[in-house]
Amino acid sequence: MRFKRLKRRTEIKKGQLDIAPLIDVVFQLLIFFMLTSNFVFQPGIRVSLPRAVTSEVISSENLVVTVTGQDLLFLNDTPITVNELAMKLKEASDQNKSLLLKADTGASLGRVVEIWDLCRQEGIAQINIATNTKAGQNTA
Repeated sequence: MRFKRLKRRTEIKKGQLDIAPLIDVVFQLLIFFMLTSNFVFQPGIRVSLPRAVTSEVISSENLVVTVTGQDLLFLNDTPITVNELAMKLKEASDQNKSLLLKADTGASLGRVVEIWDLCRQEGIAQINIATNTKAGQNTA
């Protein structure tokens, strides 16, 4: 038995592109990036701030000094020693900047008072202490 071959010619027309698969791929990429962006965490210093009922929200530009529960010092999220902090505070006092002190509830009072005295000694006019008014809300 002999079969006949049918000759088919498929013509490719220039300038026509089916965009339905392209839309599907773009939509899937959009969903992928939306879902994975929720899992990106910002690095930072974990500090449990004390609670205060009468605290106010401060929105001005401050130097932020953080004292962790292990009495480690950070200036604007950068580890720093007391001597380096003294130099930075002197520069900040020349620029009339205020200071925001974030001290963990487990930080020793002696370390907080040491930082406070250092600020006064270097001429920082305004020192604010960061607190929580409600669970999870940081204020100064």
